Amino acid sequence: MTDLRRRTFLARGMAAAGAAGLTAACSQLPIGKPPPQMYTLTPKSTYPADLPEAPWQLAVERPSAPAGLSSARIAVAREPLTLDYYAGVAWVDDAPNMVQRLLIESFENSNRIIGVGRDGVSFRSDFTLKVELREFQAEYFDGAEIPTINVRVNVKMVQMPQRTITASQGFETKRPAPSNRMSDIVHTFDAALGIVLRDVVVWTLRLS
Repeated sequence: MTDLRRRTFLARGMAAAGAAGLTAACSQLPIGKPPPQMYTLTPKSTYPADLPEAPWQLAVERPSAPAGLSSARIAVAREPLTLDYYAGVAWVDDAPNMVQRLLIESFENSNRIIGVGRDGVSFRSDFTLKVELREFQAEYFDGAEIPTINVRVNVKMVQMPQRTITASQGFETKRPAPSNRMSDIVHTFDAALGIVLRDVVVWTLRLS
């Protein structure tokens, strides 16, 4: 056998062995878990008729939050000192980003403010709204079989460019879910957060 034929024979053998190994490896790959069911919430769009107009622009900061709530996973607490997550479900974004987006949209839906946007975008704001997300979970306290949804935020109005805090307020809503079905739990999250979003918008605009 010539050197050329020998090299060709060896190359074909190595290629065949490699293909066989790849096929065997692929057949042993684990089947991945199905993707989680994704849920989103909605902004607020109904407000008191006497809501004043704000002649200034507002930047809304991304809410700060404890590490356990800075996640796209849907938080659940069975005791006051523990935090867990529902399996197989998630928010479409991490909770602070989602709340920031919904709060901005809620301000826009009021049609009572000249301009509102995310902190850091290219527009000059007269005020910045600092937001702290303190509670955002389903609670099964005292052995409850059906959860109560707890949403609590604290907000501060900061005048720019002096960065002076002009007002501060906390908002909280606890709302029992009608059942332990995930669809009912998410709808209750939506209702509870909607109350908080509306109250934050009304409080902020009435500062003007």
